[in-house]
Amino acid sequence: MLVLKSKRLALLASACALPALCAQPTFAQFTPHRQHVTPVRSTADDTALERGQRIEDIEVHGNDRIETSTVLSYMVVRPGDSFNQDDLDRSLKTLYATGLFKDVTLHRTGNTLQVQVVENPIVNRIVFEGNSAAKDEDLHKVISLRPRAVFSADTVAADRQKILEVYAQKARYGAEVTPQLIKLAHNRVDVVFQINEGPQTLIKRIAFVGNKFYSEAQLASVVSSKETAWYRFFSSADQYNPERLRYDGELLRRFYLANGFVDFQMVNATGEMSPDRKSFFVTFTIKEGPRYRLGKIDLRSSLRHMPALKLRKYIELYPNQWYDGNAVQQNATNMEETLQSEGIPFVMVRPEIARNPEKRIVNLLFDVSEGPRMYVERLDINGNTVTRDNVIRRQLPMSEGDPYTPVLKKYAKQSIEDLGYFKSVSISQGQGSAADKVNVSTNVVEKPTGEFSLGGGYSTDVGIIGNIGLKQHNLLGTGVDAGISGTMAYYERQVDASITDPYFLNRNLVVGADIFYINNRYQTYQNYSEGRYGISLRMGYAYTNHLSQSFNYSLMERHIGGVWEYASQYVQDNVGHSLLSQIGTVLQYDTRDRRLMPHKGFIIRLGGDFAGIGGDAKYVRGKFDAAYYLPLDDLMGNHDWTVEFKAGTGFMSDWGHGKDWIIDNFYLGGNNLRGFLDGGAGPRAVADPSPSYVGPDGHARAGEDLLGGRFIYTGSATVHFPIPYGSAMGLRGRAFVDTGSLAGLRVARRFTNKAKDGAYYEAVSGDSISPRISAGAGFSWKSPFGLLNIDAGIPIRRSWNDRTQVLRFGFGQQF
Repeated sequence: MLVLKSKRLALLASACALPALCAQPTFAQFTPHRQHVTPVRSTADDTALERGQRIEDIEVHGNDRIETSTVLSYMVVRPGDSFNQDDLDRSLKTLYATGLFKDVTLHRTGNTLQVQVVENPIVNRIVFEGNSAAKDEDLHKVISLRPRAVFSADTVAADRQKILEVYAQKARYGAEVTPQLIKLAHNRVDVVFQINEGPQTLIKRIAFVGNKFYSEAQLASVVSSKETAWYRFFSSADQYNPERLRYDGELLRRFYLANGFVDFQMVNATGEMSPDRKSFFVTFTIKEGPRYRLGKIDLRSSLRHMPALKLRKYIELYPNQWYDGNAVQQNATNMEETLQSEGIPFVMVRPEIARNPEKRIVNLLFDVSEGPRMYVERLDINGNTVTRDNVIRRQLPMSEGDPYTPVLKKYAKQSIEDLGYFKSVSISQGQGSAADKVNVSTNVVEKPTGEFSLGGGYSTDVGIIGNIGLKQHNLLGTGVDAGISGTMAYYERQVDASITDPYFLNRNLVVGADIFYINNRYQTYQNYSEGRYGISLRMGYAYTNHLSQSFNYSLMERHIGGVWEYASQYVQDNVGHSLLSQIGTVLQYDTRDRRLMPHKGFIIRLGGDFAGIGGDAKYVRGKFDAAYYLPLDDLMGNHDWTVEFKAGTGFMSDWGHGKDWIIDNFYLGGNNLRGFLDGGAGPRAVADPSPSYVGPDGHARAGEDLLGGRFIYTGSATVHFPIPYGSAMGLRGRAFVDTGSLAGLRVARRFTNKAKDGAYYEAVSGDSISPRISAGAGFSWKSPFGLLNIDAGIPIRRSWNDRTQVLRFGFGQQF
């Protein structure tokens, strides 16, 4: 018998020698169970080969699951071929490369080639042991090995590496993964990945090299990576992640460009593991370069009927300010949008800069030209399995046949993301049927839009709070928002059911309705309780991106009761039931950059209410308020400082013969005048001359009632600023000065004439337009449990009997 021997390749030998492949892991080492490894036998006798002899037949032995024809199809040699050494070696390598066999042996018996194979086992199941930071289902997603697949040592080794990468993303660089094989009957195996996760490898130190203008503390507040600290147990910012490091480099680049450092270079960002493999040291190496100011600002226009001189009014920047790359690009974008809205759809505004290192100035040129004419041929929507097409389509700022510009793509993406229905949104464009036509595709990935909330907290106004709610923000994929919620507090009970259609009748029209029940026990600062239930209808329309108007109608039954013994006659006159039928409207102009914590822009609201379409109350009420946000970027050198100016006023007048209910009045104090109790400034009944008494809840009370008024004005100036080393904890500070006044006694009956009213006489104080002023400071904390607001306000100017409240705070969160 002629025996053919061939050398096994090192790579193919790994198919049955798992430890050899796994001996040098990237993050951790392990020792596999060698008892599962079967050595490969290969025999051949090279000297017995005779040139010119042919293979008459090929016989395959040892195959159980795999068909003989399949084995033969992988071989290079065929019957009729010669016993060529190279062809036989290639056939051996090809059979090993399939991953189907643990052992392959070639023998020659006469002119017959004998192929003896040992099949790799079948994977019965895959088990993970010792994992808690990564779930089984997440690990199954990253590995390639699957149950009922052919076992391959190469695949197991690759999957082990993928598992280590998962743990690396979770900052567990000391993790160890040891694959184990458990042999079963019928040539099957269980694959067990034994995992020792180890502790998280956190960032111990972040250093900056090359910074001169900004301190390490300032730059540390810019990057998203943070040094480990005891209070970051709910944050992953202190976990080392190479991807985050690259992102931090981009954050630094943007920060320096926004503050005038045009020549800034991000040299490198490195992370070095400590010798004990328990922490990382991160180093950012930068070159700041000189700081530039804006020099000459020019504008060049190639538009017909739109000379450069006419466009200069759209320039928002000014010479000698620090160069801000973000502001330059934003000015160009704003100019494009304005010109497009004025009937020039294809306009393009490109900013061009020219450095002057000697003078350290940047000359800026806005090049205004007409871009290529493109039109939307088709709009495609993909990936929406729940949300209807029309809900997405109505958010797009374009339709088939409309002019297409790149800025529309940006706003389309933002508009759809604002719906809150999708995990991800992408807008892509493709060539249409002609050179000037494009097909726009909107690709979305749905996410759950139902919400069950259960939460609690504390408020100065109503005490301990508990709430529960059930909401669906995209009811049946229609975009309709519906929900029901309940609040239980020490001094308040509330139930509310609401529904809102943001695109009623497929038009730019918001329509909604609320059914509610509220019961307030004002024992913290009033001598009565109020309950109300009813329905409210709402409708709103957006005229432009900034201008909108809303209308509302309310019909509610009110009740005042629980009046304490020493309450004034003004409160006694309000005891009982009343019906309010009121219609109102609010016209709003909003240019703020964001609704939550605005940094720049302004908002103006003008509203009015008319009560008396039936019901007991008859009045007209007008309200005006405005807020302006001034960024202090140039002055403070960063974007964390903002000055907020707010002002408001309101007036109400009675008509007909309706009753003047004090619950409809304006009230001053609390949120609109910090440092004063809710309603504590303004007209109030003077305390009973008898000593204070203890009410049913155990509180010491005085016979005084806060009555509100018909005319109010307020104003405040607030500086929002970062708290050193607090931004990582979600802390943000503020300092404020508030002012305001409330005047105009509005009650059902007056008892202010001592001589005329006799025993019914009720002295009233605080009915003066003289301003009250307070000043103080506070902070907000975005804690893991909710938003905490604390303000300490000190009254500087007040009426002799105003009721004050120095400390005011609220805390609560849905979870």
